[in-house]
Amino acid sequence: MQSLNICFAEKNLVETRSEPVAELGANEILIETQRSLISTGTESIVLGGKFAAGTHWDNWAKYPFYPGYSAAGRVLRVGASVQDFVPGDRVAARSKHKQYAPYPDTRRPLKIPAGVSDEDATFFGLACITQIGVRRARHELGDTVAVIGLGLLGQLVTQYVRALGASEIVAIDTADARLKMARTHGATHVLQMGADAARDAVFDLTGGRGVDVVYDITGHAAVFGPALRLARKYGKLVLLGDTGTPGDQRLTPDVITRGISIVGAHDSHSPAEETDENYWTAYNMARLFFTYLERGQMRVSDLITHRYSPEEAPTAYAMLQTDRASAMGVIFDWSKISK
Repeated sequence: MQSLNICFAEKNLVETRSEPVAELGANEILIETQRSLISTGTESIVLGGKFAAGTHWDNWAKYPFYPGYSAAGRVLRVGASVQDFVPGDRVAARSKHKQYAPYPDTRRPLKIPAGVSDEDATFFGLACITQIGVRRARHELGDTVAVIGLGLLGQLVTQYVRALGASEIVAIDTADARLKMARTHGATHVLQMGADAARDAVFDLTGGRGVDVVYDITGHAAVFGPALRLARKYGKLVLLGDTGTPGDQRLTPDVITRGISIVGAHDSHSPAEETDENYWTAYNMARLFFTYLERGQMRVSDLITHRYSPEEAPTAYAMLQTDRASAMGVIFDWSKISK
């Protein structure tokens, strides 16, 4: 069996490759992908080689690189030892942008509830990453929050903190379309400007206090310093946008003079196994996200702006490199592959 796979053959070179599917292991399921979601920040950094030597990016992103980590599909076959899945099950998995993806059941693919579409299900990976950041912030009822960067992660954070009872959510971005989306997802105020210009407005909106929690979700190193200035005394800055050049992030006097706490959040921070002390594994966070979708407490369908056949992958990534501000959710529809 051959699979159409998307590959970054080298820096700034996207290819679609027809490659054989590996033999299915005893503890694996074979997923026929229906939809997959581009992680625009991560995949753009890797494709463009926009990371410094010696960073965690440099150690991870080796060409040829197979991108993708959030897909929805159907179980086509199961290995001899698999008990929890049968052919035909709809599943969400942290699999690559591949037509057919062998996936170990030990990594706990998630059955998609009937009330969740394949397209919506592809957001589960980003929904888990943002939950990690929101949990690390340790919010209290009535917190004031600033979200810098209203891409997909920023839109999800906005919905989560709204659900947690934030009293004010200030969305900060230079793209008007993103701010309009943030309004519909719970932002109480929108500021169309960069973080470096937002301090006076944020302090005006909070009675001169600053916000309790700032989220920097931009992935741009230069935002770190201005983001620190938006927090109240003893407030928090959550770094959820992972820059490729962390050495360019500069502390400001706010850390010492105003006691700002800096909290790092990364996809790798969720525990692998559920324990009595820590229930919130990636699996359980994804289940919660699906529950919110089914109840209408969150929505992501309106965040999708582009759909492509996987065969159009070079076009999709070229669009993201040149016009990323106009793009939000970019979906590969694997049902559109030429027969």
